[in-house]
Amino acid sequence: MGIQHVVLFRFHEGTDPGAVDAMADALRHLPSLIPQVATYSVGPDLGLSDGSWDFAVSARFATVEDFNTYRHHPEHQSVLTELIEPICAERRSVQFEY
Repeated sequence: MGIQHVVLFRFHEGTDPGAVDAMADALRHLPSLIPQVATYSVGPDLGLSDGSWDFAVSARFATVEDFNTYRHHPEHQSVLTELIEPICAERRSVQFEY
């Protein structure tokens, strides 16, 4: 059993694309800082379906403990407070076993 973590973001209207790029770069760097991350993918929506959210994160962890280490890790918390929260209008997440 592993844990799949999926997060969706909607950004504030008029969000600077540079802020989204900075957030994406910081997110992509997290697996190199948090060894408990097994797989990690992030990216903006491709616009292929109506009603899609703006951006997604998909990550896998071997255990709930590994997920919680990631979730509370200072580097992850820094990305959340400094780069995500200022541009994020809505956030949804789900975690499930795979």
